[in-house]
Amino acid sequence: MSLSGKRAVVTGGSSGIGRACALALGERGARVAVVGRRRDELDATVGRLAALKNLSADPSREARARAVVADLADERERERCVQEAVAFLGGLDILVNAAGILEGGSIESTTVAQWDRTMEINLRAIFHLTRLALPHLAAAKGNIVNLSSVAGPRAYPNLLAYCVSKAAVDQLTRCLSLELAPKGIRVNAVNPGVVVTGLHRTGGMGEADYAAFLERCKTTHPLGRVGSAEEVAASVLFLASPEAGWITGVTLSVDGGRANASAR
Repeated sequence: MSLSGKRAVVTGGSSGIGRACALALGERGARVAVVGRRRDELDATVGRLAALKNLSADPSREARARAVVADLADERERERCVQEAVAFLGGLDILVNAAGILEGGSIESTTVAQWDRTMEINLRAIFHLTRLALPHLAAAKGNIVNLSSVAGPRAYPNLLAYCVSKAAVDQLTRCLSLELAPKGIRVNAVNPGVVVTGLHRTGGMGEADYAAFLERCKTTHPLGRVGSAEEVAASVLFLASPEAGWITGVTLSVDGGRANASAR
């Protein structure tokens, strides 16, 4: 799946699945603008991209990737982010919307502020970034891959805002696939199960609880284990590649069978 010459923007690229996606795209030859809030972590991702083997013979390899520091909760930051990324890349072929947050809570315990924050990052930012990127993607007949979740098609207790936001991402993906098909733009999503990243811990889960959660996930995922960011990135890479050129509107479960299992 060569992506030589392709130009990609990856949000949430400072860690976890976003970082794995940026690295996977870079390994296949794409130039990558890596977006996130944390400069040090973004620079680490860009440094790893610059050191990739397939770029090592290129004297300008450091120019193959750039960190774009932006808070995607801010509309003006989103506008600047796309402008800066496209200026660096010289266009846009691939948009990977991987940034997201997770906050636990039920209808009784979720505050309006938590609800709004989750919808802003997990849904509204994807909508806005897509609008901003649309002219560039249309010019290249590019594609979009959204990071959703097993919590998109399924309901889980005490994850109200997160589940609703991811269900909306799935429907947004399907709607956009129809609207943008005449422009030659494909739109797909990946729905991971539990993956070892910092998502749950940044959402407030302590280390002991997180370790217990991962252990329990061995029983809730039929394949008997949680996933890795690299496994999810491999599916994103495929959907973003020319090999998936006749695939659009898909919400692909990459979850060890979790979406097929009964709640327990």
